[in-house]
Amino acid sequence: MSVTIKAWLSIGSTYTYLTALRLRSVVEASGIKLDIRPISIRQIMKNMDNIPFPPSKKTKVDYMWRDIQRRSEFYSLPVPDVPAPYPLKEFDRANLVGIVMERDGRYLEYLEETYRAWFLDGLEAGSDQNLEHVSGVLGISLPEILDEASSSSIRHIYERNTEEAQTAGVFGAPSFEVNGEIFWGDDRLEDAIRFAKQHR
Repeated sequence: MSVTIKAWLSIGSTYTYLTALRLRSVVEASGIKLDIRPISIRQIMKNMDNIPFPPSKKTKVDYMWRDIQRRSEFYSLPVPDVPAPYPLKEFDRANLVGIVMERDGRYLEYLEETYRAWFLDGLEAGSDQNLEHVSGVLGISLPEILDEASSSSIRHIYERNTEEAQTAGVFGAPSFEVNGEIFWGDDRLEDAIRFAKQHR
């Protein structure tokens, strides 16, 4: 019997670069199933009066970018040229497209290519340039996707996911939920998998 982990994911989180580039391979190697829920971690943080990496905290921001580079080396991932464009101007659009891609069963591909274009090529996630590049790589019709992403039904799913995430105790992304317990951060992905297998 396969194990299912709920993945609360939000394009806009910087550390999600690490998750985006390795999640598919980790899922395949571990045999788990993911219940992917794209959310607005920005809205949750606003609700909590939490601004994680403001310009006024330069030391913390510099640490974050260098930490992502170090962990990229650890995972043998491409090391990004930092800082990447941040924060995102089109945060919600990137995630609304993610809702459509999840519905179509292609979210992990979209997540990975979006972060590759953002962190490695400097094409800000959610921007026209990023979406045009990613849609070309994935072979999808961008106008159709954007039309669907702007619909009230997709917006409703996005808002519902975000509300459910906050109710579940999510305060940062990526977060992974197993039996009502939250594992926050890319470096807790393997912990979540181990816990899920032990408590199936």
